[in-house]
Amino acid sequence: MNFAYRFPAVRGIQSHREYYISMVPMKLLVKLFPEEEESLLPEYRAQRKINESRIPEIRDYIVNNRDSYVFSALSASIDGEFEFKSSDINNDVGILEVNMEATFLINDGQHRKAAIQEAIKEDPSIGDETISIVFFKDEGLLKSQQMFTDLNKHAVKTSNSLSTLYDSRDTIAVATKKVIESVPFLKKYTDKEKDNLGKNSLNLFTLTCIYKANTKILHNDCSDEDTQFLISFWNGVADNIPEWTELQKKQLTKKDLREHYITTLAITMYAFGRLGRYFYDNRSVEMNDYLCKLQDIDWLRSNQENWLGRAIKSDGRINNNEEAAILTCAKIKQLIGIPLSKEEKTKEQQLTEMNHK
Repeated sequence: MNFAYRFPAVRGIQSHREYYISMVPMKLLVKLFPEEEESLLPEYRAQRKINESRIPEIRDYIVNNRDSYVFSALSASIDGEFEFKSSDINNDVGILEVNMEATFLINDGQHRKAAIQEAIKEDPSIGDETISIVFFKDEGLLKSQQMFTDLNKHAVKTSNSLSTLYDSRDTIAVATKKVIESVPFLKKYTDKEKDNLGKNSLNLFTLTCIYKANTKILHNDCSDEDTQFLISFWNGVADNIPEWTELQKKQLTKKDLREHYITTLAITMYAFGRLGRYFYDNRSVEMNDYLCKLQDIDWLRSNQENWLGRAIKSDGRINNNEEAAILTCAKIKQLIGIPLSKEEKTKEQQLTEMNHK
């Protein structure tokens, strides 16, 4: 081959066929991998269409974390002539020579590749950094489609709770972990890995649920002062929910708490988050003077006067939308004597009109 790409590479074996791993400068990705025709029907493509909405998020991840971003390898097929030339020292280390007329096809990683191209436009120095590519011999469309399926079908998305647990960049995630460690009830009953709890779970809350509640309090970044506010707020809530105290004293079982009360529902935790936002925005208000009134609230699911059309649907099932969180928070505010926001007043009026109909 007179004209060829030459990649320093390592050779391996999978399913009785050779593959090659090489470190490639990111600025070469646009030259190696042509854009696939968007007009092709799915059965004639080797992968899904690019989801353009994902690109900015991945691009910003690279640009905003220049000293710490990480990427897994791209997987690609070579359609054309190539030859692996071993070094004199090791038969599996050498140069992968690929004819320049060959075509490279991404089997896995097209969104990463597209985002890298966009990131290089903002910071050209990224182009000099490398990404690993696993090269396979192309064996036709059907084989490429199967490779795409095999590479993606067994991938398991990390739970939101575990992602929050391991996230050290998101300041609210970091603060949420400190809250859970600092509030004894939450520490005892929060699952840090799962997003959904079974009815027999030893835990009552998930890390992602408390994280989402905290985002309703803070919205954006979280300072050390904000973290202390969150800890104070959630301690105040935990100390003033009678059923939580009864559980601690073994006067109530987790089963009864889950089945008969709303105080462990995600929608209620989100409502508490909205309540916390009020105290966050109104620091002159003595928070504990109001949180102590949570003790007087009837949290039973069967209390239709308080929770029907809010946390609980007319068929007895749980409401899980944002409107339900707003209305549940509005009722809590009314019961402890806090003024409603404009949005809450509007939702209350809509609920009243609906009930009259």
